[in-house]
Amino acid sequence: MLTRKQFELLMFIHERLKETGVPPSFEEMKEALDLRSKSGIHRLVTALEERGFIRRLPHRARAMEVVKLPDSMAPGLAPRKATGFNPSVIEGSLGRRRPTTENESAASGGSGESATVPLMGKIAAGVPISAIQDHSHNIDVPPEMLGGGEHFALEVKGDSMIEAGILEGDTVLIKRVPSAENGDIVVALVDDEEATLKRIRRKGHSIALEAANPAYETRIFGPDRVNVQGKLVGLIRRY
Repeated sequence: MLTRKQFELLMFIHERLKETGVPPSFEEMKEALDLRSKSGIHRLVTALEERGFIRRLPHRARAMEVVKLPDSMAPGLAPRKATGFNPSVIEGSLGRRRPTTENESAASGGSGESATVPLMGKIAAGVPISAIQDHSHNIDVPPEMLGGGEHFALEVKGDSMIEAGILEGDTVLIKRVPSAENGDIVVALVDDEEATLKRIRRKGHSIALEAANPAYETRIFGPDRVNVQGKLVGLIRRY
């Protein structure tokens, strides 16, 4: 799935190649999409390349080709822009509980209750993606994994947090908070467009989003470009 901005950029590149045979420059892309900086275009181009829609040709300036187009060419069918998510979340100190059967309770040795948390799509632990999507379904989690406040879950995509013990395919439990302490692992929304799971550090008037994988560089942003959507409080892994 593509975000609206990714779709718009892909179609702009496609139309320019059809008209002139030459791909647009990053400056032309920035102006066409009305973005503030070329760094936003770089992220969109990288995301399109990661998803197999375009290919950048090595050792040639401004050289790229469109490999494929979305199945639906209607912009209205592209995922909506992630302007800050507001998920359906559990409330209260232990969330919303459901009774378990007598057999489940005996098997678990627990109190016969579990908490449900809404799964809100995927989060990038790698190249940022439009991560916060529609509430797909609920998952059951042990109540002791949750504290007070509101929580939601996301499936991890990518390997940038592997040295923090977070692997692709894991499900992270996130407590919804508007800010975080230095060193917290957070869901960060960058430029109101793309979300990522990274460790946050504030350096003066800048915000650094750090990966836990030496293959990924730390990215620095101005404070107005990053919004904390929540912080990591738990992780579920299936074998």
